[in-house]
Amino acid sequence: MTTDHLFGDVRLACQQFPARFQTLQLGTVAADGQPEASYAPYVVDRGRYYVYLSRLARHASNLRETPRASVLFIEGEAEAKHLFSRERLTLACAVTEITRATPRFDAVLDMFDQRFGKFMQVIRPLQDFGLFELKPVSGSYVAGFARAYVLDGEDLGHIRHRN
Repeated sequence: MTTDHLFGDVRLACQQFPARFQTLQLGTVAADGQPEASYAPYVVDRGRYYVYLSRLARHASNLRETPRASVLFIEGEAEAKHLFSRERLTLACAVTEITRATPRFDAVLDMFDQRFGKFMQVIRPLQDFGLFELKPVSGSYVAGFARAYVLDGEDLGHIRHRN
């Protein structure tokens, strides 16, 4: 028996939680296995997250060399009821770089323009910046103590308690 229908509220929380943030925490790994933690402003479209990064930054090089990443959205410490159970969504993602000469590049950068305003006019034309698509393939959501869930399947639509 599937329990997917029991987790509709969890699915909705997972979809809405990232909207509370303008940036995501980004975990990448270099070709030599060296991990890197960073952050980036993002936009989301159709369940995929997009970051526009300077290729001079290590996290951009890491995404190009090792096209997978971990994304973290986490409740602020000041808002948390308890620091040991901060609400958080962690996503394991496959990464694809979107090339400049494509309609998708322009469409996503238009979303960045709408979300981040005039600053995008400064960095949008810079040729050392690249656009990366982060497609979630699995994840976890923690809503508090004893409320931890595993996300997988099509569009992370299969949800179950983490035991």
